[in-house]
Amino acid sequence: MNTKKSLLSVALLSALSVTSISALADSPTGYGRLDITLTNSDHGFTTQNRKAGTVLENNFSRVGVKGSEKINDDYELLYQMEVQVNGATNEGDDEVFKARSTYLGIASKMGTVLVGRNDTVMKSSKGNVEAFDLTNAAYNRMIAGQDRKADGITYYSPTFGGVFTVNGTYLIDDNYEGSDETQYAISVIAGDKKLKKQNYYVAGAYNTIGGVDAYRAVGQVKMGKFKVGGLFQNTESQTYDQKEGNSYFFTVTYDLNGVDLKVEYGQDEAGFGKFIKYNSAVASSADFNQATDVEVTSLVFGAEYQLSKSTMLQAHYAMYDGEYQIDNSGTVIDLEDDSIATIGVRFNF
Repeated sequence: MNTKKSLLSVALLSALSVTSISALADSPTGYGRLDITLTNSDHGFTTQNRKAGTVLENNFSRVGVKGSEKINDDYELLYQMEVQVNGATNEGDDEVFKARSTYLGIASKMGTVLVGRNDTVMKSSKGNVEAFDLTNAAYNRMIAGQDRKADGITYYSPTFGGVFTVNGTYLIDDNYEGSDETQYAISVIAGDKKLKKQNYYVAGAYNTIGGVDAYRAVGQVKMGKFKVGGLFQNTESQTYDQKEGNSYFFTVTYDLNGVDLKVEYGQDEAGFGKFIKYNSAVASSADFNQATDVEVTSLVFGAEYQLSKSTMLQAHYAMYDGEYQIDNSGTVIDLEDDSIATIGVRFNF
């Protein structure tokens, strides 16, 4: 009897497997990433788990499924479900999975509309200018506007005149009752962020999401083995009138026989980044929210090497320092400097 049940189970599983394989042959596509680094820092103000000393960091390892389905000659259904996986490091003890971009959408000649959780068009406007994205030296250590939001509608236009696109993010008001502001972002983009079809990338964006009003300009150009780029952003708090300022980033990348050597300099005068927020010199959250006359700088050196199609080796060294005042009081507070050395492996599948 047990033998018959076992044979029946095997037959059922085989039938299901064949059906599943047939259904999944073209779409959807499963994918994922493991990104683990070994990091040493003085204070851990910018590390993923904000731990000082020597730690393992999970740089947003994730798994997901995505695909498309043709509805007719004019419309195509798009979908993606993705979660961050934290199990490799201690930061995942309490929450192994975290939500990432998950949406359902429609693509047509009039553009693409996605509904659900997605990067705002303010965040995506940075293109590939950010030299150390998804690491402890990412832009959000210095600036606001790097948001991924749920309960939203994202629109990407077709290319106008073969030159530029106009894009937008709108968050459904009733899902954000704690905010008195209509939350949206818009961007205009020209060129190719991968610098393959064109050797330049230019973008402008405006954001009123996450409690800040901000606008930015982004540019990058490829010249031989060099890639040179920069980002400017002005950010203003919707709650604290005195909290506003400009931020700048300048990046140079050089391809040395397959090794991408990178250097990035950042300067922030607004005070919305994680470095100042989590700095031990900030006595309380009120001090952080009322920071004025901010002067924070970062300098990051690094390198990447594509070991194979799926595997990349990466390393960087970052230095942060700065100071600020509390509500224009005249009292200058020196932030504690932090230095972070990181080496790791990124594997895509």
